[in-house]
Amino acid sequence: MNSEPADEAAEGTAYSFRPSMLGAPREFRLASNGLYWVVARRSGHIRFNDIRRLRLTYRPTSMQSHRFMTELWAQGAPKLEILSSSWKSMIEQQRLDRPYTAFITELHRRIALAAPPARFERGSNPLLYWSGLIVFTGLTLALALLAVRALQSDTKAGAAFVGVFLLLLLWQGGNFFRRNKPGVYRAEAPPVELMPKG
Repeated sequence: MNSEPADEAAEGTAYSFRPSMLGAPREFRLASNGLYWVVARRSGHIRFNDIRRLRLTYRPTSMQSHRFMTELWAQGAPKLEILSSSWKSMIEQQRLDRPYTAFITELHRRIALAAPPARFERGSNPLLYWSGLIVFTGLTLALALLAVRALQSDTKAGAAFVGVFLLLLLWQGGNFFRRNKPGVYRAEAPPVELMPKG
């Protein structure tokens, strides 16, 4: 990574993670003149004034159910993705809650100071979100109806199984849709539900 003096030692000015088991680490560093990044064999520098769009989302996976992502679009640079977890071994991902939150908070602070004409988005793409929510609601109602029918036919074991599955679906899916509701926010106030508690 390019060595630029300036506030490298401050908390929240550097962050790295491994997006896949076999992939190279991705490195990001904030300096007074912008964001330096290294992704595999590519690297670059983005001035805060060139940032056009930033999106915060909640992105759980089967290996890491508490994972967040920041997507960044800037003029003259590829789309950058910053994840709140890192692969630690073949079967384990490590949560990086505190360093991720510190870095993303500081990134927002510096973008706000530069005051670029950037758009700050939260949650999923609206089209995907609302269509997914319709499917989720339909599935939830179908499972609830199935549990009621099982109870009416005195199949308690089947009703209990469907009920447990329904509760799990409501807990996981409800959390996903609650956090990922589309919208916009100000750089000075990133949404706390899309940042892991450090």
